[in-house]
Amino acid sequence: MTAERETALQTDASTLGWSRAFARRLVITDVLILAWVVFGVQIAWLGLRSNLVSNENDLKLSYTGISVFVIVVWTIALGIYDTRGDRVIGVGSTEYRLVADSSIRVFGLFAIAAFLLHLELARGYVLIAFPIGILVLLFSRWMWRQWLILQRKQGRYSARVLLVGSPASVRHIAAQLERQPAAGYRVLGAAVSTGLVGVLPGTDLHSYGGFDDLQHALDATHADTVVITSADDLPPERVRELSWSLEPGQQHLVVAPSLTDIGGPRIHTRPVQGLPLIHVETPTYSGRKLYTKRVFDLVIAAALVIVLSPVFLLLAIAVKATSPGPVLFLQERVGLNGSTFRMIKFRSMVVDAESRIQEVSQLDRAEGNDVLFKMRNDPRVTRVGSFMRRYSLDELPQLFNVLLGDMALVGPRPPLQREVERYDRHVHRRFLVKPGLTGLWQVSGRSDLSWENSVRLDLYYVENWSITGDLVILWRTLRAVIASKGAY
Repeated sequence: MTAERETALQTDASTLGWSRAFARRLVITDVLILAWVVFGVQIAWLGLRSNLVSNENDLKLSYTGISVFVIVVWTIALGIYDTRGDRVIGVGSTEYRLVADSSIRVFGLFAIAAFLLHLELARGYVLIAFPIGILVLLFSRWMWRQWLILQRKQGRYSARVLLVGSPASVRHIAAQLERQPAAGYRVLGAAVSTGLVGVLPGTDLHSYGGFDDLQHALDATHADTVVITSADDLPPERVRELSWSLEPGQQHLVVAPSLTDIGGPRIHTRPVQGLPLIHVETPTYSGRKLYTKRVFDLVIAAALVIVLSPVFLLLAIAVKATSPGPVLFLQERVGLNGSTFRMIKFRSMVVDAESRIQEVSQLDRAEGNDVLFKMRNDPRVTRVGSFMRRYSLDELPQLFNVLLGDMALVGPRPPLQREVERYDRHVHRRFLVKPGLTGLWQVSGRSDLSWENSVRLDLYYVENWSITGDLVILWRTLRAVIASKGAY
């Protein structure tokens, strides 16, 4: 075992029971937030005096007592709905959804109780405390998530994983888990169907033998989670025996299906006669969902054009004053269903840039790949163009493409025709939706991405897009643009 692996084991061993420790921190934070919000609203709305609430039966309750009751019930509800569970924290939207759902149910129960007891509560006290409480709770969970992601990137606060399956499936799942350390699965070893003892070819992962050596592999890696990467190599009886051999409450069994890059909302598990069937909904590209996206694009794009109109004017003046040629650059791109459109950008290069592409593509500084041409220090880019590209300001006129219906705010990268001609067949699925002004490729590395990762992200978006996901990508785009990382 390499020194790096030994260090990882030592790091992971020190985080035994990390989920309980993290949950305790969340409990403390939740209580402090709820106390601050509920009592803060009480004082702001009712003042410091002791106010009493009475009903027709002359039952008297103090607002302070009611506030304490709300805080206790709200905290318990967050626990009952498993908002602090290790399977929902750190990645995905489930944690946020559970926080909102449990909080809304507490609000409903509180309203029903007040109605049944005929309590004349101050409306502002109720209608302000709950919405503010939900928002602050969500912000708190987001802050904790950023801290947890940093810890997981250093190998802490993660499940210690042993992969079990064929060599090919183990390599595939290991690469997928390594790509997203924030998910909290740190792979420490494997047991493969070939019985290999040593480093698995194509990886730095150590294999501890075959399926009969699982207990040795668990002891050697101190794994607390066994992930079966290819169930075909293990008969059902062997998988059941494996689950029985794991220490209850301390070790866990996960079965990874062959499907990858499937969004959580499309997956539903339904047990039938002890057989866990995984239902995967097929993506939809028509109907109400699509119309909602179009309305969303129109409203946001129109608002941005109005708000950013002074920026448009300043950039146009800067482009015109610093280099000869037109302010705008129009280029034919491929969009929905393979149709072409003219994409609008502020001109960031010299006028004859297109005719010089063969010349500059031969330079050693070319940093593209087999399909995309990218150059970190492209000599055709003007000084103003370099600044605009760094912060993606040259792409702002694409808002007019969104208004015209050629593009969406969020979607796959709009390709050139010469790029499309070199696509593999499966890559054409990106044309099932409109190309986007931004997308997963924009917030995941931009120009630094390899061609394979660019395709994977685009196809993931095509298969799993949603309005909520678009909002998240737009927020991440703002952060990526400010950081100006990977843009050139």
